[in-house]
Amino acid sequence: MKIGIIGAGNIGGTLTRRLTALGHDVSVANSRGPQTLADLAAETGATAVDVTEAARGAEVVVVTIPQKNVPDLPAGVLDGAAEGAVVVDTGNYYPQQRDGAIGPIERGTPESAWVQQELGRPVVKAFNGIMAQHLLEKGQRAGTRGRIALPVAGDDAAAKAKAMALVEELGFDAVDAGSIAESWRQQPGTPVYGADLDAEGVRSALAAALPDRAPEWRAGA
Repeated sequence: MKIGIIGAGNIGGTLTRRLTALGHDVSVANSRGPQTLADLAAETGATAVDVTEAARGAEVVVVTIPQKNVPDLPAGVLDGAAEGAVVVDTGNYYPQQRDGAIGPIERGTPESAWVQQELGRPVVKAFNGIMAQHLLEKGQRAGTRGRIALPVAGDDAAAKAKAMALVEELGFDAVDAGSIAESWRQQPGTPVYGADLDAEGVRSALAAALPDRAPEWRAGA
């Protein structure tokens, strides 16, 4: 499958490594230009491209950049994707640690709902709550006892199913986390975030989440 990855930080770099190892055709881009990704491309066999080329022909496009940088993506950055392409948002809002205040999110808009408004395309939220090292190393065969599960939220059933299949291929159980409106249940500060739970544990953690952000995850704390 042709996959475009926008962002080559911890999660973007890890997904580039894992997905190329699984045989996918991966194009990867960052904000500094393809020349800065020469080592990653040489290591993985991925194609380093300009950010405006990352989505070209891709069936899945992963947007994995700091939340504050989403509005700075070039206009039409996703226009070259294949028809029906799935856009996966891996991002998290870290107002005190990195992003500063983003008004709509501060007022209660779920992170990925804001991202899809900025992109002008529906997204599926996935891979936001697992450490990059665990994503790299802790995938296991289906049916393995205690296999880590990852929540996946989205509004389009087919897009969500495709993203969930990718999660499974990477060695994790995929748990349907509902709609983008409900995706706050997997944001930072919720019980599922960073917890490395199995599928039953993820479902319980999603159900136990509370909608109000804790002070450490708000800009005004």
